[in-house]
Amino acid sequence: MAKSFKVKLVKSLIGKTKKQKDTVRCLGLKRMNHEVIIKDNPAQRGAIFKIQHMLEVTPIND
Repeated sequence: MAKSFKVKLVKSLIGKTKKQKDTVRCLGLKRMNHEVIIKDNPAQRGAIFKIQHMLEVTPIND
């Protein structure tokens, strides 16, 4: 199982709901094609699942 994920925002926030925009910001993403590395835990997995259609997720095994 992955200990962390590399998450990249690949779709624009234009026309998205406030909840989706807030979720993107909570993951630490700021703009399109911005990548962040987040730790694997249930809260982060839930946020990723909520906006999975806008993200590119790559597991990282440390």
